[in-house]
Amino acid sequence: MKISVREAAYYIGGTIFGDENLSFNNVAKIEEAENGDLTFLYLSSYEKYFSTTKASVIIVKPDFKKTRDDITYIQVENPNVAFQKIIIKYFNNLPQLSTSPHNLVVSPTAVIGKNVKFGNNVVIKDRTVVEDNSFIFDNTVILEDCFIGEGSIIYPNVSIREKCSIGKNVIIHSGVVIGSDGFGFTPDEKGVYFKVPQIGNVIIEDNVEIGANTAIDRAAMGSTVIKRGSKIDNLVQIGHNVIVGENTVISGQTGISGSTKIGNNSILAGQVGLAGHLEIGDKVIIGAQSGVSKSITKPGMYFGYPAKEMAIALRTEAHIRNLPKYAERIKDLENKISELEKKINKE
Repeated sequence: MKISVREAAYYIGGTIFGDENLSFNNVAKIEEAENGDLTFLYLSSYEKYFSTTKASVIIVKPDFKKTRDDITYIQVENPNVAFQKIIIKYFNNLPQLSTSPHNLVVSPTAVIGKNVKFGNNVVIKDRTVVEDNSFIFDNTVILEDCFIGEGSIIYPNVSIREKCSIGKNVIIHSGVVIGSDGFGFTPDEKGVYFKVPQIGNVIIEDNVEIGANTAIDRAAMGSTVIKRGSKIDNLVQIGHNVIVGENTVISGQTGISGSTKIGNNSILAGQVGLAGHLEIGDKVIIGAQSGVSKSITKPGMYFGYPAKEMAIALRTEAHIRNLPKYAERIKDLENKISELEKKINKE
């Protein structure tokens, strides 16, 4: 596939410096790009590769010094976003969706329960068929009374348990379990735990993507809800009755305990842990490996265990790193005080 520089620049709203008639046929990282590839430069730490890259076309910021005349440049305000747009338009490896009429084909390896309802253009078979509007791949299990919205892609080995609802244009990667029992156990008078029935469901709204081997527990009562536009990484655990707001991003190995509510447009970085029954507000960013034990309602950046506002957390961390020095200073001060006391007592 050959893509003209002129067409690509027009699509991303860029200005061309160099050969407008040039074409490219692939995209690559700047340090790995070959002749015929398109790449981009966004972070200054990657500028060291500019002198040696073999890329034919490069997307750059307006202030970038275009010192090589063997490269064609496309200048935009945000090269990272522009590069992703190019990938989505020309190199997307997702099944190509169409507007074909309703069509349901069941793979021999898929298990579909009773009363499962599908939106228009749902296909349950292997990935070699790409002409229909939704895909549910081999070895998928969908139990009774579920709904799968149109335009959704469900990859192999996904389990969706009873009464769960999947919205439109949802992508669910391999190994995901939706609607597993919430972690509900209560001890009796002898301290023996008995299981509390988890009789709710999971609702995944439109345009959500869920990474591989993520588990989203069904609610004890009511619904666990992932709202529209949210993106969930691999290996994330979401407990029962959790509500994740719209356009929120959750990175890998994050764990969210039951009944916690997360607002819109928030970010949880990798390995964040949240206690149960908390409220996390809109536009809250929680740094990697942070532990959240109390609700956070004020927008901003938070970090640490327990999580604090970023500025406070960084100052605290600096003091912790200086503890050996502080200990030496305290010891010196104690010695000086001791000497003064001895001197005073002699007088």
